[in-house]
Amino acid sequence: MSSTVGLLWQRYRSVSLIYRIALAFVLGSVAGIVFGERMTIVEPLGELFLRLLNMLVIPIIVFTLLTGIRQLSPARLSRIGGATVGLYAVTTTIAGAIGLGVANVLQPGRGVEFTGGEAESQAPPSLTEVVLGIVPSNPVTAMAEGNLLATVFFVIVFGIALTYVRARQDELANRVDSVFEAFEIGAEAMFVVVRGVLEYGVIGVFALMASGIGTEGIGVFSSLGELVLAVAVAVVVHIGFTYLLFLMGVVANVSPLAFLVGAKDAMVTAFATRSSSGTLPVTMTNAEEDLCIKEHVYSFALPVGATANMDGAAIRQAITVVFAANMVGQPLVLSEQVLVLIVAVLISIGTAGVPGAGIVMLTVVLNQVGLPLAVVGFVAGVDPILGRIATMNNVTGDLAVATVVGKWNDAIDFDGGVWTQIPADGSTVIPGDD
Repeated sequence: MSSTVGLLWQRYRSVSLIYRIALAFVLGSVAGIVFGERMTIVEPLGELFLRLLNMLVIPIIVFTLLTGIRQLSPARLSRIGGATVGLYAVTTTIAGAIGLGVANVLQPGRGVEFTGGEAESQAPPSLTEVVLGIVPSNPVTAMAEGNLLATVFFVIVFGIALTYVRARQDELANRVDSVFEAFEIGAEAMFVVVRGVLEYGVIGVFALMASGIGTEGIGVFSSLGELVLAVAVAVVVHIGFTYLLFLMGVVANVSPLAFLVGAKDAMVTAFATRSSSGTLPVTMTNAEEDLCIKEHVYSFALPVGATANMDGAAIRQAITVVFAANMVGQPLVLSEQVLVLIVAVLISIGTAGVPGAGIVMLTVVLNQVGLPLAVVGFVAGVDPILGRIATMNNVTGDLAVATVVGKWNDAIDFDGGVWTQIPADGSTVIPGDD
């Protein structure tokens, strides 16, 4: 009996994790449609998966950031950090512009009858509050509360300080590497935990989709279809043009198809969880094992991206405002659309990488152009699917920027991972071929 179970387990494990998760995604969706609200019985299994992912976020940020900084001098950190932040700013601006372009072509919301809807108005943070919030008044509290921006800021500052102590010619300088080694051991241990959590993710994704669709109904995919379609089209254009064609094909000169294959696990997980932060363990695993990016690059670029790179948020905010304006019969003029673009880009940086944050941030953009906040309640009906699409876009962008920065700094092993399977010319290499 035990040998039979062991054989079945081996066969199960022999199937790639991404295919198992994809199958769980499909089966969960079907179960939610067929059995409806009865599938809420499996909701705790999905909640457990989200909790496990969130449990990993802060430790992974602390351990991997400090491990990556260990290999960087202050000058090199400045070069990698500047390139990373600069690319994120560029891609987010392009994302907002693509969102407005698609919205103006498809004109979502025209002819839609606005039925109102109650929206709980939450005071969104001002730009000053967002900037000040980056600096924690208490770093331990920031970590305990899961404040990622503040945690990343403190860890980077602490790591840079350690490199300066290491550069000094005194007794303490020789002990700094021991500190870094302890964090490196912690990082390796966390990746062991990540692999275990991902194995459970097959069950977690099934439960998330079954309970989510069972509660919301198939309408979550069909209501306000024009808005969903516009956001989906903009995300496809952004991923295809900005990430694959421009960043991979032109800037990094690597195979866009290979990159897409290397990023697929994180993309599927992001779509299922609606959380850039929660997907971070998977994103880092893809960066290390599939894209073969060196740790000192991805351990800096990906945590920063999970907190500050919100291309999907910029797209959905820009399109949703045009949708809202059309729906209430107040089309936006060019100057108002430029204002929307600026606000969408800025506010996306302060959007938390967690489910539902986009709804709160939408109130900021609506206020800027004088549109009724009641639209938020209307849009909330499709927020789950919009959040999934936008989050998938975000993590794809994180990995794209990390790949470009890695290429610029000779920090990618092109003799391993997906790069040996799919060369730059797009042909597929079958393992074992001479």
